[in-house]
Amino acid sequence: MAYVLLALAIVAEVVGTSLMKATEGFTRLWPTLGLATAYLVSFYLFSLAVRDIPVSVAYAFWAGIGTAAIAAIGAAFLGEPLTLTKVVGIALVAGGLVVLNLGGTH
Repeated sequence: MAYVLLALAIVAEVVGTSLMKATEGFTRLWPTLGLATAYLVSFYLFSLAVRDIPVSVAYAFWAGIGTAAIAAIGAAFLGEPLTLTKVVGIALVAGGLVVLNLGGTH
């Protein structure tokens, strides 16, 4: 169940971050409220997930998967270029998640 909560926290964080540009510097009400709500939900779900998942592992997943998802959303919907450098960076993040999980917990 903890990994489901973590996945939902990641989704909420990605939704919030995706709304960032639409807030236009927090000058537009509805995108700003959407962003704030998504971040609050994300942090709440993350706090529940770290009850059972080591915080270092949970945060690595949250940040890594969130970063990769935002890069993909930026390329697909926001007109941002998906360069070879970005693809390599995302691959390195994914590799870091694998290595972190191979380290296990004590």
